[in-house]
Amino acid sequence: MPRYAVLQLNTKDDRRENLRVADQLVRRAAGQGADVICLPEMWAFIGRDEDKVGGAEELDGPSMTAMRELAMELGVWLLPGSFAERSDVPGRVYNTSVIFDPAGERRAVYRKLHLFDVDVKEGAVFCESDTITPGERGVVADLPIGTIGMSICYDLRFPEYYEWLRQAGANVVMVPSAFTAHTGQAHWEVLLRARAIEQQVWIVAADQWGRHNKARVSYGHSMIIDPWGLVVARCSDGEGIAIADVDLGLVERVRGGMPCAQHKRSWK
Repeated sequence: MPRYAVLQLNTKDDRRENLRVADQLVRRAAGQGADVICLPEMWAFIGRDEDKVGGAEELDGPSMTAMRELAMELGVWLLPGSFAERSDVPGRVYNTSVIFDPAGERRAVYRKLHLFDVDVKEGAVFCESDTITPGERGVVADLPIGTIGMSICYDLRFPEYYEWLRQAGANVVMVPSAFTAHTGQAHWEVLLRARAIEQQVWIVAADQWGRHNKARVSYGHSMIIDPWGLVVARCSDGEGIAIADVDLGLVERVRGGMPCAQHKRSWK
């Protein structure tokens, strides 16, 4: 069975240092036997919005090239969280997640659908739509490591999207995130476990941690959750790694014992 690792980072506005730390943690995870290694949302850069737009890259830009080469060197599957990808919309980027296989081939590309435009009392104000343009479709990739459903951070609050991922065949769902500390303390684990239980899938959630700048603090607590909703691996505070063997057969055993999808009825 594949061994998955989630990496927890504290990304700031120094791209070179962010890449150095990510490279180091990916190597550590591979050294611990991880076959699939997942980084958090915006792993390469978190800074001012205007810097995000100005520093956006193509799919084969420097950050993704470094990750592709690392996947090849280590012989691992690598999901480098997400990054700011150039778009055709002036002043906006895509928030894009990619999967590389051990040969360095790009096997899936997902652009974040749901944008984080919120003003939470006692929390920071965010308006992702000022600088990000949403993707247009969900993504499920049938791979040797599982049938992977792709999502990013705020997508987690939309259970209908996760239901679609399951219906499209997903048995593992990736959730690279930079979940805010304010909302994360109340909602992060609850939502992750709920999505795992509802859709009877593995959830693989790599989160940013700690203060990135004056305006932004992430919650951390990256984790891997099984289809019964049990947290089987998690990070504590700080940069780190959590690893778990992902039994893909458990998905069918859980669904077979509790076939919720077959019990659905219309109430309209």
